[in-house]
Amino acid sequence: MILIVAQSLMGQAQESFANLAEKISPAVVNITTSTTVAGRTGPQGIVPEGSPFEDFFRDFQDRNGEGDRPRRSSALGSGFVISEDGYIVTNNHVIEGADEVLIEFFEGFELPATIVGTDPNTDIALLKVESDTPLKFVTFGDSDTARVGDWVMAMGNPLGQGFSVSAGIVSARNRALSGTYDDYIQTDAAINRGNSGGPLFNMNGDVIGVNTAILSPNGGSIGIGFSMASNVVTRVIDQLQEFGETRRGWLGVRIQDVTEDMAEALGLASAEGALISDVPEGPAMDAGLQAGDVIISFDGRDVEDTRGLVRQVGNTEVGKAVRVVINRDGATQTLMVTLGRREEAESSVPASQPGPDVEDTPQSMDLMGLTLSPLTTEIREQLELPETAKGLAVMDVDETTEAFEKGLRAGDVITEAGQSPVLALTDLEDRIAEAKEAGRKSILLLVRRAGDPRFVALNIADAE
Repeated sequence: MILIVAQSLMGQAQESFANLAEKISPAVVNITTSTTVAGRTGPQGIVPEGSPFEDFFRDFQDRNGEGDRPRRSSALGSGFVISEDGYIVTNNHVIEGADEVLIEFFEGFELPATIVGTDPNTDIALLKVESDTPLKFVTFGDSDTARVGDWVMAMGNPLGQGFSVSAGIVSARNRALSGTYDDYIQTDAAINRGNSGGPLFNMNGDVIGVNTAILSPNGGSIGIGFSMASNVVTRVIDQLQEFGETRRGWLGVRIQDVTEDMAEALGLASAEGALISDVPEGPAMDAGLQAGDVIISFDGRDVEDTRGLVRQVGNTEVGKAVRVVINRDGATQTLMVTLGRREEAESSVPASQPGPDVEDTPQSMDLMGLTLSPLTTEIREQLELPETAKGLAVMDVDETTEAFEKGLRAGDVITEAGQSPVLALTDLEDRIAEAKEAGRKSILLLVRRAGDPRFVALNIADAE
């Protein structure tokens, strides 16, 4: 029986992909870009400056076309046609900075392309070619239905060798690399340089991903490739096609994940949701959201963590009024927030908001492994903080303590404890006492470093 099952599985694994490859190949394209670059862009300093050989090597570079004059640089990539009238999808990094983009089709003809729009956040670009005849194209599938273990096929122009097909399986889902809106499908189908921008197909011939990156110590495929999920790509493409740019929703908060000790400090049932660490001017402030609130639902969908919330907000229509459910001081509230546009918010510079000054009270205290002092004029100057900065400065951190383990360092500023402002050392002592009376094991601190806020929960069992 075991032998029969093994033979059956081997037969399935060796099933031909030829019919599928033949069907979808005409919609896959090779992309060649040309860029004008300044001279002497290669490594300089072959010999030390002032060396007697310096003139010799300069003359050698000039004779070989490596002087100061501009030169042309070419790059190769892949893409695929998504409509008969000539729209083509690829990666942004394939065409970024290109002066000319040339599309080579499977049948052997070539057409110049124009760039309709790009999105560096998801590394997606939309191109357009003009053709006298309708072009063969492929359609997007639902990437959310792809399961780990499903067969997939990658197509493209690896290492500039021309049209090539590789097959494998979905190795993992929902991978995050470095982008805000990352949702990558991991596959062991061979992906190499030049495959960037090419499609990842399911066995129905639908595109479920755009091949974008590989994990490799040597630059070649080792069976770990990443394709941006089609459900992310289609939203980007729709906006690029309609507006020539992306238009993502913007809530206007800084957030961080809720850890187990933070959940305990806040009295939450579980470590879920997104903890607001700061609320600058914007939609959230206008709606009444505050630092310390935990967003547990956005527009009718539960919020698991910060990554999920960022994607939900970014995928929501600009100007839409959404219900945001928060946990504040142990109670649930619902607020209506009208979303702004992230691209506009990122291009603006927030204005400073000076607050009232308080009398300097220079003291020092050791607490929870931290040496703390109220902010004085001298300490503000030492830490290069504005005069409006308030809170307790971390002067030193015991490296054997939980505080050091959780990332607190000298120069940090604690502005809140237990979701209340702290201006003096007695404020922090009072907040710790209140937390102990409430039966809490830890206290939530709002810590700022170079102006950036984050929450840290510290154990108060031994705090004195």
